[in-house]
Amino acid sequence: MKNYNVAVVGATGAVGLEMVNMLEKRDFPVGNLYLFASSRTAGRKLKFRDREIIVEDINKISDYSVLKTKYALEVALFSAGGSVSKALAPKFAEQGIFVIDNSSAFRMEKEVPLVVPEVNSGALSKNKKIIANPNCSTIQMVVVLKPLHDAVKVKKIIVSTYQAVSGAGGRAVEEFQSQTSAWSKGEKIPPAVKLPHQIVFNIIPHIDVFVENAYTKEEMKMVNETKKILGDDSIRVSATCARVPVFRGHSEAVWIETEEKLTAQEARNILKHAEGIVVVDEPAQNRYPMPINAAGEQVTYVGRIREDISTENGIVMWIVSDNLLKGAALNAVQIAEGLIAKGIL
Repeated sequence: MKNYNVAVVGATGAVGLEMVNMLEKRDFPVGNLYLFASSRTAGRKLKFRDREIIVEDINKISDYSVLKTKYALEVALFSAGGSVSKALAPKFAEQGIFVIDNSSAFRMEKEVPLVVPEVNSGALSKNKKIIANPNCSTIQMVVVLKPLHDAVKVKKIIVSTYQAVSGAGGRAVEEFQSQTSAWSKGEKIPPAVKLPHQIVFNIIPHIDVFVENAYTKEEMKMVNETKKILGDDSIRVSATCARVPVFRGHSEAVWIETEEKLTAQEARNILKHAEGIVVVDEPAQNRYPMPINAAGEQVTYVGRIREDISTENGIVMWIVSDNLLKGAALNAVQIAEGLIAKGIL
């Protein structure tokens, strides 16, 4: 099997670290791995397989032709934020390198594929060098909805998310830890800095900035990305996104209305045979998906599947997945695997 030279840009962040981890765990055919970050963390050493790799300063590259001549890169996984992606991803792509970008910078650009491999790997193309990784909450939802949409066509989606603190980045996690530690010691809880409000013993119904229609940008990402990934602008979507005091693993309560009647058991049977999904749905035994069980797992869990008593063709479900893995790093590596499987890379 051919090996590929891979870069991870933003390698020292929470998602970047998981990208390196997923490349190793999934035995991706890496020839040489190059790690890049800002000057703040450049020089740090990260372990990959049986060796340590020094993180290089991405800002020290001025002539981007070295990406091919010196590094011979073929694919780059980006998780360094939207501004870095906007500035650098096109420069990588100009060198013929496939860029899989975890930021929101390119997601809604018409010519950029927005890919969840279990859902729309057909969007991958040899001529489209920049590929967008969707929003973490969108990914886990569409993985579950796609097989149902194929069976009975989803007309409407209402989703409420309960998103882990790690989705807001490393500084938010540190804030959560410090607040929890202070409370456990009987000390005054330090004020919020990264998050809008105290997160320990609280729920914040606010992720990203508010936009003109009173939704947040995070909520509108779910609306717009779902339609693009499923390839159906007729689907009506409404989302409410909240931050909860959980370190890792996003949860979602999802209501769908379908064109044809689907029973709860039929939905379970469809999902039990779908790629990347594990059904955990035994409420009598208190068995249902929870973030504590999803953390570190490479699948999306679904349970609490039931028929909606408020509408004739409705299904309600509870979806949980690791936001740093399927919601980010794992999906990015799976996209790269898809490029290989299709003979594109």
